[in-house]
Amino acid sequence: MSNETYNGWTNYETWRVNLEMLDGMTPEDFGFQLYNTDADSLADMVNDLKMNLEEHVWEIVGQDAKGFALDLAESFLARVDWEEIAEHMVSDYAAEVA
Repeated sequence: MSNETYNGWTNYETWRVNLEMLDGMTPEDFGFQLYNTDADSLADMVNDLKMNLEEHVWEIVGQDAKGFALDLAESFLARVDWEEIAEHMVSDYAAEVA
């Protein structure tokens, strides 16, 4: 496995999903509110948010993809670093509300 990144992201899949499916969204779009900016609170938000991000994207893909296209989408999404996207989203959100 390569240690190369793609446009500053872990890999192409992570960059592309963030760009095409999650760009402009905030934790608030997934029902999260930031009440405390301590490290533990932010880490908890990242952990919960990454699961919500993955579920959200799978719902979108599952609406349209069937057969071979779904197989390709599953392979592509399996390589997404959901935690990296959640960390990025929480970091941006924390900077905005601080």
